[in-house]
Amino acid sequence: MSLKVVVTSLLGDAGPHFELLSNAGFETVVVDRKLDLNIEDNMITALRDADACIAGSEPITARVISSCQKLRVIARTGVGFDAVHLPTCDQKRIVVATTPGVNHHAVAEHTIAMLMSLARNLPQRDREVRRGIWEKIPTPRVMGRTLGLVGLGRIGRAVATRARGLGLNVLAFDPFPNREFAEQWQVEFTSLDDLLSRSDFVSLHLPMDQSSRHLINADSLRRMKRGAILINTARGPLIDEVALYDALKSGHLRAAGLDVFQKEPLPLDSPLLTLDNVLTCGHLGGLDHESQQGTLSMAAQVIIDLKEGRWPTECIRNLPGVKDWRW
Repeated sequence: MSLKVVVTSLLGDAGPHFELLSNAGFETVVVDRKLDLNIEDNMITALRDADACIAGSEPITARVISSCQKLRVIARTGVGFDAVHLPTCDQKRIVVATTPGVNHHAVAEHTIAMLMSLARNLPQRDREVRRGIWEKIPTPRVMGRTLGLVGLGRIGRAVATRARGLGLNVLAFDPFPNREFAEQWQVEFTSLDDLLSRSDFVSLHLPMDQSSRHLINADSLRRMKRGAILINTARGPLIDEVALYDALKSGHLRAAGLDVFQKEPLPLDSPLLTLDNVLTCGHLGGLDHESQQGTLSMAAQVIIDLKEGRWPTECIRNLPGVKDWRW
């Protein structure tokens, strides 16, 4: 009897994972897209008979994990895993894996696209043209301004190289600074407070954990330069959205570009949607054709490797020190 892989990730309706898994002896099915997977009972229904899951950002809670007795592997299409309850996975020896190294260029391009759109006020100008309004209001030139990168991992570095090409000065805050990269690309490491106070643009590229939750809050927003632009293509809970709304409404911040939110999908009654100086996108920063193919292939390969007795350390995010894991 073949092992069953259930695809809950929205990226996985088509792609190379089907052939890879089939050739390795797996049955692969896509979850019923009519199910709202933000509801625990629906997620339990989807995964009840699954041996493995190719997951997106939908929440896989402790109750979901405990209710799915056959589940052995959760392979995330992306690098975030904060939606998966790791302690319960550790307890039940369920492997949680991500797909590093396949979407950093996509996120970097998305970040720069948001930066340039907001810097030149393109969303508002598009709305004005559609209403027959032609105004000549200049905006500050991007070249020569300062971009602060909160996090200089793989994605932050990909943003930095593009930003330097645009003539931006780049500051970075990172707990584990890559000095060699910084020297090569003329990136200045500094404290978070200094970065916030000096940057015309601040872009977030940190993982989400308890230490980084609401890193951007009322206090840190006050420390940002008046008229600065904030961009988040990392994780929604990095920002206190109530405090962000106040900073944008008051004019302290010029604008924000948000690809991720505390609750996804973003509720239609969110106050952020009432502001013209907010550019939103539905958690698509890491998605382009190349990253979609890459993340699905890698997620499938992780599942295959584990079935065949290999341990893809670079992808696995839990069970530290485990030597005797078997399917």
